[in-house]
Amino acid sequence: MSDAVNKPRILLIDDEPAFRSLCEQWLGNAGYEVRGGASLDEARSLLQAFDPDLLLLDLSLPPQFDPADTLAALPEFADRPVIIMTGHGDRTLALEAIAQGAWDFLAKPLDPDMLAVVVKRAVTKHQLSRELQQLKQAPREASPLARLIGSSPSMTAIRALVERIAPTDARVLVTGPSGTGKEVISRALHDLSLRAGGPFISVHCGAIPADLLESELFGHVRGAFTGADRDRDGLLKLADGGTLFLDEIGEMPLPMQVKLLRVLQEGTFYPVGGRSQQQINVRVVSATNANLPDRVARGEFREDLYYRIKGVTIETAPLNERTEDVALLVRHFLQQQATDSGAPELLLDPAVLDWLIRRHWPGNVRELRNTLESICALSRGGRVTLDDVALLHPGVQQAGAAVPASDAPLDEQVRALEIRLIREALRRHDDNRTHAAATLGLSRQGLLKKIERYGL
Repeated sequence: MSDAVNKPRILLIDDEPAFRSLCEQWLGNAGYEVRGGASLDEARSLLQAFDPDLLLLDLSLPPQFDPADTLAALPEFADRPVIIMTGHGDRTLALEAIAQGAWDFLAKPLDPDMLAVVVKRAVTKHQLSRELQQLKQAPREASPLARLIGSSPSMTAIRALVERIAPTDARVLVTGPSGTGKEVISRALHDLSLRAGGPFISVHCGAIPADLLESELFGHVRGAFTGADRDRDGLLKLADGGTLFLDEIGEMPLPMQVKLLRVLQEGTFYPVGGRSQQQINVRVVSATNANLPDRVARGEFREDLYYRIKGVTIETAPLNERTEDVALLVRHFLQQQATDSGAPELLLDPAVLDWLIRRHWPGNVRELRNTLESICALSRGGRVTLDDVALLHPGVQQAGAAVPASDAPLDEQVRALEIRLIREALRRHDDNRTHAAATLGLSRQGLLKKIERYGL
């Protein structure tokens, strides 16, 4: 994608060529893509092919040079901020322009610094507002792939891999930090597979006590132990014909690993206390936040089981390394809340979305969801504001006061934000990438990937 596409766009309408050229130079140096015209008719014509984020409009334009004509045309441009420029410095005209929908009013001769500040504020608000509107209008997809939410390269690659391997019976190991959606990925694999009509059985290997795990997995026969008053199928049998999801498999005790290995090798097992062999046909999908090769090296995980479950490996990335996904996740969670509660969907102020995008998320998607639910619970009048956020996160108002300009649509908006934050961190730390990565809440490797992706 070219730099021109990623730049915020400004349409500058002024009949003085020298002034227009000077403004184009100022704004171009500030990182904007600028196109110019000399009349309202040119503005209307340019708008058909050039979708600007902001319109800079002189108040006195040919052929009439009557400010009233320009003020009367303002409603035509209401879908984007309009900043009026004039050499009159007339307060009455300024108030009238604002009343007709103008974003702001600048008197000539323009101060470059003031122009930069006003333009930046207007573009930022417009892009965040437009992004929220686009997300709100986006159709909900029925495909299981739609649950794998994100526009980052990581999520794009995961969706492509899931779509490719789901129809097969290949075993899959999903790795990555806690809270990054490993079970969501596993469920999508099942729902897109030829086993979608069968059961999806989830087993949290670290949550079931070791002395109960065998019975839970393999089931038991009556009299196998105290309290076993009847035969009971285990989770393996319940998963027959479907998918068995072994969550946090790195926590499975070594003795149970041996027994699971036999099931994976032969497709058979004995219930606890039973002598009748049972056969099953399941697809195994495993997940872990542990480094299994390290555990194998330490003797904490069987090497033969590791290679048996490994199959295709899908690695999830921390949310801090895919901040372009935050806005999409927020939109999904707001829709889900509305569906679950039966209430109208809450509106999110652009400043709140910007705060969510910037925030460090050590708990990843799970933490983002819990934080959003807490903030929404405090909101009033169907709208979530920074005041609501500040009740749980004091100081957010001060942090939100310095919101930088960002690009649009979503992927470009977040791309511009990331580039700016990375450059600032590198500058503060004299290009020490290790220190910059720590400041940004990234691993050094994660920062290097972003630097390479953005060509910094």
